[in-house]
Amino acid sequence: MGENGNLVVQSGDKWYSLLIKWSTSGNSDMLLLTGEYQHVIDNKSRILISNKLRNQVDVDEHGSNFYLVLGANGILCLYPEKYFEQIVLSVAPNATAPDETVVFERMSFALASKVELDSQGRLLVNERLRKRANLKDNVTLVGVRDHIELWNNENWDKYVTDNMAQYQKQMSQARQTVLQKQNEQF
Repeated sequence: MGENGNLVVQSGDKWYSLLIKWSTSGNSDMLLLTGEYQHVIDNKSRILISNKLRNQVDVDEHGSNFYLVLGANGILCLYPEKYFEQIVLSVAPNATAPDETVVFERMSFALASKVELDSQGRLLVNERLRKRANLKDNVTLVGVRDHIELWNNENWDKYVTDNMAQYQKQMSQARQTVLQKQNEQF
């Protein structure tokens, strides 16, 4: 999010500023991180987090720091600090027994590192997490609604190729649903 809650998006050569307010609970604005950006992890294990991604995070609402977490399918995820804290302090999803809650808490906190970006917007990637995610030097940062995922370029390209047909079908269905609801309102 940019200034005043505006979402800045690019379409072709043009940039648009959209005002999006979506309440998830209370007066909180929903995170809407978007885009894909290719970067290189340098020899000091640092990666630049694009201004285009950083500016989508409302610092007052979600904090200025991040948590680097090993997420689903072994993908490294970068969550804004206040948002991540909400996730891990919630009850373990679908936990039916106390030991499941312990596992969720233990893994959530152990596999997360609170990180700060340096003055140039670079993130120091924890070597242990980088190994667990098998993250190489050429990386694609992907905005995924409430977090940023760090993918090896080749793995991301393969994922996009493998899932493009499904995505196009889902996008078409979602668009049709929205258009149908709009037509019903008239």
